[in-house]
Amino acid sequence: MAAALSNPQKRYLRGLAHHLKPVILVGAKGITDNVAAETGNALDHHELIKVRVAAGDRELRDAWIGELVERTGSDLVARIGNIAVLYKRSADKPLIVLPKA
Repeated sequence: MAAALSNPQKRYLRGLAHHLKPVILVGAKGITDNVAAETGNALDHHELIKVRVAAGDRELRDAWIGELVERTGSDLVARIGNIAVLYKRSADKPLIVLPKA
């Protein structure tokens, strides 16, 4: 994972993510290998995605989001309710140019 995102960079990414719809849905089984792989593919393709986590309580939801961030090597930009915004810069062709930290 790259250096942590600064607050202005997170603010910028939250603005870009505002209109996005969740592309990954985490169900009752939690973070399976398939969910982690699909999230990684979505991040490789889009760099910035929303994930909807259908967990009953906040601790479990936060744990699942943390596991997904760790397994994909992404950064957590924001979490609002059961929606998490994840960002991972593409090594080959970056799509999003972040403001300087």
